[in-house]
Amino acid sequence: MGNLFDRITDKQRELIESSPLFFVASVHPELSDAPSGAGPVNVSPKGGTRLHVLGPRRVAYLDYPGSGNETARHAEGGGPVTIMVMSMGAEDAAIVRLYGRAQVAEIDGSELAQRLLADPATHLAKKPRQLVTVDVSQTQTSCGYGVPIYDYVGQRTKDGRGRAYKEPNPTT
Repeated sequence: MGNLFDRITDKQRELIESSPLFFVASVHPELSDAPSGAGPVNVSPKGGTRLHVLGPRRVAYLDYPGSGNETARHAEGGGPVTIMVMSMGAEDAAIVRLYGRAQVAEIDGSELAQRLLADPATHLAKKPRQLVTVDVSQTQTSCGYGVPIYDYVGQRTKDGRGRAYKEPNPTT
């Protein structure tokens, strides 16, 4: 079991700000085929754009097309969100989870636009579609020993987009 905190600690912030990859998990509170009422959970990898720590209980990132838009739909419904960041190097294994609620906003007119657009994902062909902020209610740090060691090679480019697993939707 990990250690729980009521805010983003300095050590957590270091890992968050140095990570080239994070994951966002969300669920809409009213979407459920499951008897437990949990609903389908969406998990999206986010790379090429940093997760910005705005304060001890708030983070934000630019959201780009390329992994669906379920987080926005779930945030609109008031569902919970979890962001996970992990160390990938051989030293100091760790996982940080941020638990909270997300808000999605248009970039134009946002007070955070200038700050986040100063660090865009320049390798992506498309422009960011929206800005996501998360009000963090709790954080958790766990050991991360189960995470393999990865070497960061770089960001994917438009030419590196895979289509091998993207089959036509049989319901359309």
